[in-house]
Amino acid sequence: MKPKDTLTEPSSMSPGVRHNRIVSVPDNRQYLDSGALTRLEQSFREWVEVTSRPDVHLSRRRILLIFLLIRYTGAKLNEVLALDPVRDIDDDRQSVFFRNTYSSTGQKSREVQISEAFSYELRSMFADPEFKKTIKDCFAVDPGFIRRKFYERAQACGFSKEMGGPEMIRKSRAVELMQGNMPLPAVQMLLGHSTPNLTSSYVSFSEDEIRRLAKHFVEKESSRKTSARNTFFGKIRKLRRGDIQTLVELYTIEGHRIITVITNDSVGRLGLKEGNMITAEVKAPYVIVQKTEREPESSAENRFSGFIEHVKTGKINTEYVVAISEGTRLCSIITTESSRRLNLKKGDPVWALFNSFAVVLHID
Repeated sequence: MKPKDTLTEPSSMSPGVRHNRIVSVPDNRQYLDSGALTRLEQSFREWVEVTSRPDVHLSRRRILLIFLLIRYTGAKLNEVLALDPVRDIDDDRQSVFFRNTYSSTGQKSREVQISEAFSYELRSMFADPEFKKTIKDCFAVDPGFIRRKFYERAQACGFSKEMGGPEMIRKSRAVELMQGNMPLPAVQMLLGHSTPNLTSSYVSFSEDEIRRLAKHFVEKESSRKTSARNTFFGKIRKLRRGDIQTLVELYTIEGHRIITVITNDSVGRLGLKEGNMITAEVKAPYVIVQKTEREPESSAENRFSGFIEHVKTGKINTEYVVAISEGTRLCSIITTESSRRLNLKKGDPVWALFNSFAVVLHID
């Protein structure tokens, strides 16, 4: 039996299985999806603002703060209540430090990255004169009282009270991150699991690099500034320089190899070196889907085996989402006329391909 608070990888990528939801939630998939978490968060915010009494408003803001920390760090309730807001919430690093909460079981302290937007909200909250007066004691709250307020907000949203419990919010955050393509080892580290699973990666990633990877994903989640549907974040393993262009080979934490070719001038401008962490983006129309279980003969340097997880058919175009590993999805957009010829259905095994010239590199 695995402990209840453990994230696991599946043993295989069998068609029809939602691998990005392999989290120790009940078999009936009881957790809050991203939309439900947003509704719950809005319910807390409205509850804070509905009162005109300053003392009640301050008390409710403290409850909101605790909810937001669990919502965006995936921490346990007792971890949040043990925080020293002056020492443990670092605005410069945009992170929250959970220090030796589980020392009796050997769990190390950890640093959890938060988005710039959430960091700004925390800074604004702590700068408020009324809040500032009680900042040292803002987490000196009875856990039972916190739970009751969480249950009330869940029921106000039409959920069962259990769905609003701190443990369920933590698990729901883990599922949300994995559905957002954050690699499993980064989610494990964020939740405080002692041994992130790096066995699937061909490249060694340090804890600092995993934290940077997590930071990349929470910022992407917060900003949504790019139109590219397919984003890989990894480490440059090889640079092969030619007369005009350079071949760049990078590996993600899940072991996916991405190859791109860029000009030598771009290599110099970006300051690329082996070992650099970098983002690679591929727009969905550049991803080709082939209906086959065997690796196709193709000139495309980037080839990934997977299965169709989702199909959305429109009048002109059809969108396919291809699951290629535990935490990685590729989106492909083709014409609906071509889609009819392929006749792809959910669960069908496919190969997703794109060539090296379709990849755009970004230094964050």
